[in-house]
Amino acid sequence: MKLSAIIRSALFLTLGTTAFPQEPALVPLPREVRSLGSISLAHGLNISVPGGDAEDKAAAADLAGTLKERGIQPSARPSVHIIFLRVTVRSAAAILARNHIELTPAMHDEGYAIVSEGNTTYDIASTSAGIFYGAQTLAQLITVDHSVAMLHAVILRDWPAMKYRGLSHDLSRGPISTLAFQQHIIRVLAQFKANIYSPYCEVSLAYPGNPLPAPYHGAMTPADVAALVAYAKPYHVTIIPEQEAFGHLHHALMFEQYSSLAETPHGSALAPQALGSIELIDQWFRQIATMFPGPFLHVGGDEVNELGLGQSKERVAQQGEPKTYMDFLMRIHAQLQPLKKKLLFWGDIAMSHPDLVKKLPSDMIAVAWDYDPRPQGFDKWIRPFTDIGMETWVAPGINNWNRIYPNNDEALRNIQGFVSDGQRLGATGELNTMWNVDEDNEGLFNNNWYGVLFGAAAGWQPGSSSIPVFHQSFGQVFHGDFSGKLNQAQLELTEASMAFRKAGFKYGAMTDLFWADPWSEQGRLDSAKILPVAHTIRMHAERAITLIHEAQVSAPLREPDALNAMEIAARRIDFVAYKFQMADEILTAYRQAVEQNNGTKAKGAPLFHISYFYQDLISTYGQLRDMYQDAWQKENRSYALQNVMVHYDMSMQLWMLRSDLFRDAKLHFTQTRILPVPQELGMPAYR
Repeated sequence: MKLSAIIRSALFLTLGTTAFPQEPALVPLPREVRSLGSISLAHGLNISVPGGDAEDKAAAADLAGTLKERGIQPSARPSVHIIFLRVTVRSAAAILARNHIELTPAMHDEGYAIVSEGNTTYDIASTSAGIFYGAQTLAQLITVDHSVAMLHAVILRDWPAMKYRGLSHDLSRGPISTLAFQQHIIRVLAQFKANIYSPYCEVSLAYPGNPLPAPYHGAMTPADVAALVAYAKPYHVTIIPEQEAFGHLHHALMFEQYSSLAETPHGSALAPQALGSIELIDQWFRQIATMFPGPFLHVGGDEVNELGLGQSKERVAQQGEPKTYMDFLMRIHAQLQPLKKKLLFWGDIAMSHPDLVKKLPSDMIAVAWDYDPRPQGFDKWIRPFTDIGMETWVAPGINNWNRIYPNNDEALRNIQGFVSDGQRLGATGELNTMWNVDEDNEGLFNNNWYGVLFGAAAGWQPGSSSIPVFHQSFGQVFHGDFSGKLNQAQLELTEASMAFRKAGFKYGAMTDLFWADPWSEQGRLDSAKILPVAHTIRMHAERAITLIHEAQVSAPLREPDALNAMEIAARRIDFVAYKFQMADEILTAYRQAVEQNNGTKAKGAPLFHISYFYQDLISTYGQLRDMYQDAWQKENRSYALQNVMVHYDMSMQLWMLRSDLFRDAKLHFTQTRILPVPQELGMPAYR
């Protein structure tokens, strides 16, 4: 079932809710919760940590800071109290006992209980992590709607289904987030109880000992890493650096210094038998280990498509590609063993060779990945590793790559199924993924939160996480929108993408359509598919824009940069359909003008309409260029921005050139009454 159908009934409920909600929206959903009503915070509240633990005090300060951002200030004479207690404190045991609550062994590491008694609410846990996650739930239980602040009193127990819950963040192909934005990502992940942040690096770590590959203003320095690690610690987030150690290394191997290590000249894969390949990996990871104190390192190892095409051709012919791959993976493990880190590797190649998987070191962690919804299940990706007792994580994806806006229909169903199957089969972790690709350097992270947060919820919640429940909650918990309009805007963009897919574009609203020339040979083929659904696409995209603005006017909202990015995506989707409409209408109007001038047709649209159409295309590209640049600079470093800006400039120049040719033709027509053939104006011939 498609996402739009799954959540349509939920949307009916959401859009019908205008009064203050009786039940708070919570993401992730707690295991057990019983509502006791709402308490007004008109007279303020107080947060205290009687035990004085430094980490618990940090969690209390974080909660107080979150509430301050929402306009809720601490009060000297509050009517409501929030108290953080460790379970070992005598008073905590008494509170739990009289409310018939038990903190079980499964809850020890990260679980917590929230207990409301009168005007006092307790956050009780065994560890600082449990206290922290309880505080994040309290932040959602305290809501502000039209300046009315309420605490939703509850009896609640909660703990995670998976030990590791996180995000792999592509920092290698196009946008490279600023340190400040990476910190923001970590903060939001922690709010939704994720505990892993994994920056994916090909050449985006600056190594003092290997300075060549790191791009200018496009790599994390050791100082950046130190600041990020320090920032993540109080949020209970472990940073797992991923440095590709086999494939995806073209941007390093393009340098002549490393050319002897490449499987093919200036290719993307290291040659396993090349002298220096293992030494280079060792140099990189020794530096990484000194920068990142966590227990994990990710060595990549996916999509080594060039293996056997160059230096290793003879070896692959003798022993086969799978064994050549596995042997090198084991050499990497042996070389890095002195670092005393657990190594993660992508499981796409190994999964097809279970006999060889058994030979891998037992302390490695396989990361099974797949990005499509699979109604038949994901056992094929997971069981090659779990069946032999190897620790396994699952890696779904948010389907943002090459898309103007993530394909949330595909993404949420993929995450839902993969994570629930992972839990069923014994996977211990989830590493949700977002990617850019080399031919598409323009993705904005701020468009990805919907899939990122569903991934966080799915890793925490047991079993198959409900898409409708998440959808109903998203706008409220992430943006503070109680109107339901932002949830509807998400659906409108999903419906727009579905319209592209129904028209024959398998992956929906792809970025290449935004840059496509409707008058090229491929553009004419695309036009035949888009024009029948252009009205539908535009109505959904424009409805999304309207809903975003209506929500912003109705109340102060959180995460305004994410809303801005969402609007830009909606406007770009709208423009794709509009561009194909205008290109077709220009051809129609010009053909009518020629036929009218030749006396073969009655009077049609005047020529000056065509000038308007050209100017619309030029000015809209320009407007979107400025909006996009502003959005990029709010989250990314300057590296690779100009790669996208030149695309806007070239698109504007293309239509400006055609506009100028038409202007000259129109002037010539007033003098001669002769109109040139369309090809002279950059138009295609009539069909």
